[in-house]
Amino acid sequence: MLPRDELLKGVEYRETLAKVIDRAEQALRTWEVVATDFLSPPEVVEVQAALGRLTEITWVAWGGYEQAERQRLALARSELPLTSDQVEVAALSIAGNFLFDAATHRDFLGSLLGTGLVRDKVGDILVLGDRGAQAIVVPELVDFLSLSLTQVRSVPVKTQAIALEDLRVQPPRIKELTTVEASLRLDAIASAGFGMSRSKMVDLIQAGDVRINWKAVTQSSHLLQTGDLVAIRGKGRLSIGDVVVTKKERYRVNLVRYL
Repeated sequence: MLPRDELLKGVEYRETLAKVIDRAEQALRTWEVVATDFLSPPEVVEVQAALGRLTEITWVAWGGYEQAERQRLALARSELPLTSDQVEVAALSIAGNFLFDAATHRDFLGSLLGTGLVRDKVGDILVLGDRGAQAIVVPELVDFLSLSLTQVRSVPVKTQAIALEDLRVQPPRIKELTTVEASLRLDAIASAGFGMSRSKMVDLIQAGDVRINWKAVTQSSHLLQTGDLVAIRGKGRLSIGDVVVTKKERYRVNLVRYL
């Protein structure tokens, strides 16, 4: 048995990690590869940190394409070989004419969940403008959704399986900018990157709406460094690039904002 109580101590996503521990123990008992449901990026980070403390379990994460945010984990005994090909995911096309009734990510997700699915069974959703969307789901739901998902908003849709190679992954929309600050404090850099007042940023940080590398941070004075990813709920993400100290001993920081 795995040290469940120790692994769950002080974690943010306790219920998610508990389910993953159940799957890991199943993998140990059966000597089979066992998959989790889809996890959000913060859940993936926390689960992988917990699993990294174990020597008897190995894992691999995959969400259907290289940049996928929501991912499943395949778990196995450390003695067994494991590759991303063993993480089973399926892709769906949700095609319709949305020219006169545009649908958002929220609309497609709502229609998927409206069939009775739970969020954990759905991975990323790629919105294709007025042509519809593509969604990644657990494979066992493909036939069900092909029959059940027939409308999004007011638009009739045809839902069918497609190959993962046919996913139309678009490069992220970004905005590059540079700021010069007196310090590398989170509130200073993030307020410049997201184009909002420092006081508003402090409010968001203290409310727990800001994550660094997918981990919640509530201290405005937290110091950022090159490579950090700052995410704010509902407002996107900010990547911290090169940092150069100027002659006046200030910090010139290159930023990339994901829109």
